[in-house]
Amino acid sequence: MANTLVNTDFNFEGQKSVYHGKVRDVYDINDDILVMVATDRISAFDVILPKGIPFKGQVLNQIAAKFLDATADIVPNWKLATPDPMVTVGLKCEGFRVEMIIRGYLTGSAWREYAAGCRELCGVKLPDGMRENERFPEPIITPTTKAEAGHDENISKEEIIAQGIVSKEDYETMERYTRALFARGTEIAASKGLILVDTKYEFGKRDGKVILIDEIHTPDSSRYFYADGYAERFEAGEPQRQLSKEFVRQWLIENGFMGKAGQKVPEMTDEYCTSVSDRYIELYEHIVGEKFAKVDAADINARIRANVEAYLASRK
Repeated sequence: MANTLVNTDFNFEGQKSVYHGKVRDVYDINDDILVMVATDRISAFDVILPKGIPFKGQVLNQIAAKFLDATADIVPNWKLATPDPMVTVGLKCEGFRVEMIIRGYLTGSAWREYAAGCRELCGVKLPDGMRENERFPEPIITPTTKAEAGHDENISKEEIIAQGIVSKEDYETMERYTRALFARGTEIAASKGLILVDTKYEFGKRDGKVILIDEIHTPDSSRYFYADGYAERFEAGEPQRQLSKEFVRQWLIENGFMGKAGQKVPEMTDEYCTSVSDRYIELYEHIVGEKFAKVDAADINARIRANVEAYLASRK
């Protein structure tokens, strides 16, 4: 099996701190720019799984970079460069403690709540009589607060503003950007025979300006359906063919793991990890519309260090 990057411990010139997230490691350089390394770690149910997935970091980083470039004309974003296939360097922003989730279809957790009788989600009224995977008349925004630990929590626009989590002006800017990004993402997906079902965006602020940060439109942050067969499957009440990491969650559920106390992660064999890698590469090729080129994984840490150091030196 190809090498994977599951831990990083770089010490770049000007480095002030490092944050190790579930999937990404973020290095703060001079409190001005961030070096974000997309590792091969994979998480599900808020748990980091014990083995890395070959080329997953490259897949996610390159998808996000392409979509950041493809939307830069409508929304300002943090990206400055991608000095390595697994690294994005960008502007350091003061992140908002809110994730902007936008849904074009009634599916996933929203459907589970709807099926249980809920007709209001994050302050948004939902019409009666909808079915699973049905398209909303207009996309709905269902924000969550970013928790310091544990699960993020649903919250309404009104609560966000009333609690002072985000100002009214900034929230409305994020709301406008979210709709514009989703519309562009929907157009791009349609050109690839896909439906962008739902996704999340994160924003920050720098020099008084709201800026799009983090990844966008990747299979870790978004759900895609195949457009071909959507209507027939919907009418027949059948599950949709989808592109997301849902297949990993399903495998875990089938093997008795949902992240609850006392549950054990099933064994991730090399064969299983390779099969997940193949699926991520398949996702990349569908979403981006081009062949995936595997980068040399002989010594990933050394390669990233050299590429990032060369980029930082070029900024002097």
